[in-house]
Amino acid sequence: MMDLDAYVTERGGEWHRLEVLANRRTLGPADADELVLLYQRAATHLSVLRSRNPDPVLLADLSRLVLAGRSALHRGRGGGFWRAVADFAAYRLPGALYRTRRWWLTTGVLLVACAAALIRYLGAHPEVIALFAGDAEVQRVVSRDFVGYYSRFRAENFALQVWTNNALLTAQCLASGVLVLPVFYLLAQNLLNTGLVGAMMTGAGAGDTFLIYLAPHGLLELTCLFVGAGVGLRLGWAWIAPGPLRTRRRSLVAWVREGMVVAAGLVPALAVAGVLEAFVTPSALPAALRIGIGALAWLGFLAYALAWGRIADRRRPADPDGADLPAA
Repeated sequence: MMDLDAYVTERGGEWHRLEVLANRRTLGPADADELVLLYQRAATHLSVLRSRNPDPVLLADLSRLVLAGRSALHRGRGGGFWRAVADFAAYRLPGALYRTRRWWLTTGVLLVACAAALIRYLGAHPEVIALFAGDAEVQRVVSRDFVGYYSRFRAENFALQVWTNNALLTAQCLASGVLVLPVFYLLAQNLLNTGLVGAMMTGAGAGDTFLIYLAPHGLLELTCLFVGAGVGLRLGWAWIAPGPLRTRRRSLVAWVREGMVVAAGLVPALAVAGVLEAFVTPSALPAALRIGIGALAWLGFLAYALAWGRIADRRRPADPDGADLPAA
């Protein structure tokens, strides 16, 4: 039997402090963190009392206090649409990219290594390329189709088409990550296509053309694909190995939320890659300048995801619902 008086006496100070903070119009960072902590504790206390004690007056008072605390939390996070957008861009997105960095960086390194090995192997074994394309088709790709692909349509239409296609592929990698295997299938398809074209170009002595026309947009575009695939695989791992402190359902829900943040953030990044592919890659600018522009955009993304992401992750406010993520 619970000793109600002792329970109230022991926790009454926390409840009073929660009420004081909930009634303040503005809160500093330290007070906001304290409010989150006290709100979570009071919600736990309310749950305990509901299951063990029928006192309606105490339950009503504590329920009112928990609601006031929750209202104060959401009021403190208010500020309208643009403040929410700024918070997303400044903290939520880079923090999510940083927390999943091991997954998408590992995915990227492995895929680049596999692509290089595949291009080298196919370049040394033209008889394997012949299984996928005849000599006439290889010649057409090398002499015309590869370079012509980037200027076949009006630049603005091509940028929209590329953006849509890449966003769809990245979204497929993210969404199918829950099942794990479809991600590998999608990546294998694109790896094979890249390896074939790369081997055709290098085998014909046009390897420099292949890199010049791939690098300006490909550095950022492929990194976005690696992020989508890596985060998708992390979603699958969330239910395979949820950790000792979470059920599979809670782990998966938490990482799906993280995946949605990343998916929304990749949309503008892929739009930038589409603009580069449509306007910079086929332009008459010197090759070094075209690659430099693409490299600058790529390094900016990495700095945003890794350097600023580390800071954003440390400044991340606690989740009032207790849904903080475990280590990636």
